[in-house]
Amino acid sequence: LRRGACVVLESTTYPGTTEELVAPLLERVSGLRAGADFQLGYSPERIDPGNAAWTLENTPKVVSGIDAASLARIKDFYDRVVVQTVPVRSPKEAELTKLLENTFRHVNIALVNELAMFARDLGIDVWDAIDAAETKPFGFMSFRPGPGVGGHCLPIDPSYLSWRVKQSLGLTFRFVELANEVNEHMPDYVVRRLQAALNDRELSVKGRRILVAGVAYKRNTGDDRESPSRRIIELLHELHAEVVVCDPHVDPARSHATAGTTWVELTAEEVRKADAVLLLVDHDRFDLELVAAEARYVLDTRRCLEGPTVEHL
Repeated sequence: LRRGACVVLESTTYPGTTEELVAPLLERVSGLRAGADFQLGYSPERIDPGNAAWTLENTPKVVSGIDAASLARIKDFYDRVVVQTVPVRSPKEAELTKLLENTFRHVNIALVNELAMFARDLGIDVWDAIDAAETKPFGFMSFRPGPGVGGHCLPIDPSYLSWRVKQSLGLTFRFVELANEVNEHMPDYVVRRLQAALNDRELSVKGRRILVAGVAYKRNTGDDRESPSRRIIELLHELHAEVVVCDPHVDPARSHATAGTTWVELTAEEVRKADAVLLLVDHDRFDLELVAAEARYVLDTRRCLEGPTVEHL
């Protein structure tokens, strides 16, 4: 680190990291002083993999600095890269901004996931209710049920906030803990639903060929980090199912879904060979009409298929 440098942290972290951890560390290893000899701030990453509409350039960029000079320099840098910068009071506010964004999404996904489980037991179509709620032009933001949350953000980031609250205040961030519990439970629920569907056909999971369509954590990406598919495949193996996997975006050599699984293409032959298809990700490259037409049974966790052999989560 040289005198006159500008350091910006972008990784998601707990409030206070930049000023309480990074600044002292840089000062210790460099012998320089933050704010006097080099500028320092925080600007959270805002990237949505697979989203071609909102990119680094046109997504507003939150910026902060440990002092006015740091903020001015950091803002000037990002103004050359993005369409709009959003200055905030200090790095703590910027750090909390990112955690608020991801915790908001995490908690609301947990809400609709638990609602979906209860609605099914009550004989109510939760997807129909969500569609209807979406017609309200104010006071409602739509979230959809799914097999769980994944990626390097949502399953992890809210826990930074929960840890900070516990560590600094001695309190429990109850919403985060409840959301973690619900979302972590979803893979188990998905497998139980599959078991029940096979049992209704007088079949067990043991020895059955289960085609898992999609192992990435979200559609149209090749990233399967922290994907709920990991736990779902583990549970199917524990039940002694024959698990076959397809995902056109994920490299099998780098995927978690390797041990004990066979990778195939999503063809009519493979769909017909499967006792059940478990649709976890609705990639654009999947021929979903083929799945609906050829499958003996489909558990569609994304509600993108219709047909007599299809059940929605």
